[in-house]
Amino acid sequence: MSRNATIEIDGKKYEFPIIEGTENELAIDIKTLRSITGGVTTIDPGFKNTGSCESAITFLDGEKGILRYRGYSIEELAEKAEFLEVAYLLIFGELPTAEELTKFHNDIKDQAHVDEDVKKILDGFPKTAHPMGVLSSLTSALVAFNPDSVNVDSEEEMYNAIVRILGKFPVLAAWTYRKHAGLPLDYGDNSLGYVDNFFKMMFKKPAADYESNEIVVSALNKLLILHADHEQNCSTSTVRIVGSSNAGLFVSISAGINALWGPLHGGANQAVIEMLEAIKGDGGDTKKYMAKAKDKEDSFRLMGFGHRVYKNFDPRAKIIKVAADEVLNELGIEDPILDIAKGLEKEALEDPYFVDRKLYPNVDFYSGIIYRALGIPTDMFTPMFALGRLPGWISQWREMRLGKEPIGRPRQIYIGETHRNFIPLKKR
Repeated sequence: MSRNATIEIDGKKYEFPIIEGTENELAIDIKTLRSITGGVTTIDPGFKNTGSCESAITFLDGEKGILRYRGYSIEELAEKAEFLEVAYLLIFGELPTAEELTKFHNDIKDQAHVDEDVKKILDGFPKTAHPMGVLSSLTSALVAFNPDSVNVDSEEEMYNAIVRILGKFPVLAAWTYRKHAGLPLDYGDNSLGYVDNFFKMMFKKPAADYESNEIVVSALNKLLILHADHEQNCSTSTVRIVGSSNAGLFVSISAGINALWGPLHGGANQAVIEMLEAIKGDGGDTKKYMAKAKDKEDSFRLMGFGHRVYKNFDPRAKIIKVAADEVLNELGIEDPILDIAKGLEKEALEDPYFVDRKLYPNVDFYSGIIYRALGIPTDMFTPMFALGRLPGWISQWREMRLGKEPIGRPRQIYIGETHRNFIPLKKR
């Protein structure tokens, strides 16, 4: 039985269909609102109550703390899957068979080289350039070396574009770090897994052997999976709206990187470490800062606790907390910053003020701890996030293009001056 919603404007009633998702989400379909009402639109700053698309990729229930990719729980995927398996699932809709996964990985490895001229572009950046700016620029520059547009109606061309960006992006991210650190560029080792090879490209020292660490690789694998997609967030919506103009995959991904760069989005884990460093600089008294966080008159903000979407708990945080503990135990690191983080975590999990308000440590809190423990500099945290989010961006771009979605074109409510006559310069 179909359901409708009625909107009454100036005494006249208009009916609009209600659509229902597979998880019983309801939405009023208002795409005909403006045409049948003679120009009336809705306004929803930040689009908090507006669905921009129908998507079969990720389901998120913030009230219940649920996150699923293509129907699979994030808990199961993080425990049992490799990052490339999850990437394949997000992009193509199903978990790969062993044969499909091997082919996928081999095809990605075949594309894991970057034109030597890209190094010239990289050389043009100073060491002080923020890695996200460099990564965005290099990703966009890939268009110059792959100028042919992708025929989205060709499965072969679509697939080739996907494995190309999955192969080259880790190289660009690793090179961005090595440029920043003053290290020679490295192509890694194709005999390694996708995540392990990326870590090698990042950290292998000249004239030294690389030793793989299973616990470190496992933690990174989980982090990348947890960040792989998160419904219609700022960067994902950016990728879709840029792609809706029929912009190519590389350019759309570059736009997503720029959106992710913002401290309210992908920069949150960087903000956690900066907060911890500020607390350390002030003596390291965690109780003092927990009290400041509870004081509504205090401007201090406790970064890495609570979440805009998850109103109960962040399911990703539960998973990555275990990985964070394993990494810290494995590496045996003594770091006052990490000690402060543990202190804040302990107090927040026991303090009724935070427990009652469900202000638990979120995924940004724990990911920042892991990255710091691994020796990844703070301004590289967001590029690490971008590497994890890459499959989600690809899957969202692909879904949007295959669905032939119209170009994104939000409306506005004009609140400026009404018509005015032009005043000649001499009379102003």
